Amino acid sequence: MQRLSRRAFLAAGAAMVIRPALAAGSDFYDVIVVGAGVAGIAAARRVAAAGRRVAVLEASERIGGRCFTDTQIFGVPYDRGARWIYRSDVDALAKLGRGAGLDVYDAPLRQKLRIGWRFAREGEVEGFLAALVRANRAMADASRAGRDMAAVQALPKDLGDWRATVEFALGPLFCGKRLADVSVQDLARAAERDSPAFCRQGCGALVAKLAEGLAVSLSTPVRRISTWRGISYVETPKGTLRSRAVIVTASTGVLAADKIRFEPHLPKSHVDALSKLSLGHYERVAIELEGNPLGLEPDDFVLEKTAEGESAALLANVGGTPLCFVDLPGAVGQSLLAQGEDAMRAYAIEWLARLFGSDFKPAVRRTHATRWGKDPWCLGAFAAAAPGGQAARKVLMEPVRDRVFFAGEAVHETLWGTLAGAWESGERAADAALKQISGGGLRERSNRPAAKRPVRAPAPEPERPSGGFWIFR
Repeated sequence: MQRLSRRAFLAAGAAMVIRPALAAGSDFYDVIVVGAGVAGIAAARRVAAAGRRVAVLEASERIGGRCFTDTQIFGVPYDRGARWIYRSDVDALAKLGRGAGLDVYDAPLRQKLRIGWRFAREGEVEGFLAALVRANRAMADASRAGRDMAAVQALPKDLGDWRATVEFALGPLFCGKRLADVSVQDLARAAERDSPAFCRQGCGALVAKLAEGLAVSLSTPVRRISTWRGISYVETPKGTLRSRAVIVTASTGVLAADKIRFEPHLPKSHVDALSKLSLGHYERVAIELEGNPLGLEPDDFVLEKTAEGESAALLANVGGTPLCFVDLPGAVGQSLLAQGEDAMRAYAIEWLARLFGSDFKPAVRRTHATRWGKDPWCLGAFAAAAPGGQAARKVLMEPVRDRVFFAGEAVHETLWGTLAGAWESGERAADAALKQISGGGLRERSNRPAAKRPVRAPAPEPERPSGGFWIFR
């Protein structure tokens, strides 16, 4: 098996390329970023570039969030989470990766359709693509009419025997959810996922590279964010930090589960927005196949024609390695996750056997299944809006009390579910936070010597009185 010469760097992990954020005697920052995923790193870089003092607090033991490259299991880069870099011709993340010396290469345009044990004929592929076009056109029409119904309700009736495959491709595969659970406006407004690329060293390695030099504290979950008279107090098991602004990049699943408490409580508008942006499911089984028994090219992408609306997808010979990814999106991934890794592995192998026959099975070597739906700091994949919930993204773009800002893939109107959306959202939140604090008033305090004694969070603020006005800044 070919091993990358930079494996030692990749295996070292994020802890070797970042410096601790919680240094003794430094508890006041211009901006604190909660979460060291793609959005968090983008925000922190933006704040640091502006010459402001920034700290990043990450709950898990690594950076990257849902962008995680593992080099230990198979000895080659294995992206457990995000793999595709869309709009790579204009995407800042792709350009930064190339500038940092990583191999960000264009994804081959080899998308194949399997019908039983054979590849689809040219006319069959055209029939599928025509059905996709009709479905997208119908959803766009419904969106323009202002009807934010379930996306499945907007599908045309004449999709024939391609309907289940179209529903799978546009629903679980694209959104991590059934089309019955997705806003037609959210899906119609999603930007084209074109110009795809891959990073040979892995997307997680790319994010780790871009985090170099940032002050990041790993294994530091934020328990509470309290805002009082223009100062935010960020409580962690390692102590309480103060800042002039906080950028929260935790997933909507983590926020909806109240893993971070806010004082005062988040406005009802934000709570409702989180409920409408619940995470879908997208799991992956990586299979090491010796000798390329499926006969596919590097990075071939394969779908099947399904009659059930639930299926899987294959990315073969990833990056020229013996790894094959069988992705399990939507309800099938959620169900198999509950059954455990053995069930996930068995389903993936039998799915491949259904398409290619069982002769490949002796070539199976090591396998691994992800568990994003049970990861305590993710709790799912990405956020497609529920029917009637497309406007929730704009709600989360609004700061809370002019001090707490939200970012992440869910906080992007058109690029949700993508690395580009998370990165742009992080930079946008950073710009908003910098603009808010640039008015002064607290800058002198941020430059004072740190207090010798630990800073305690303020007492809980009084309940909002009934009637009258309650102004909190």
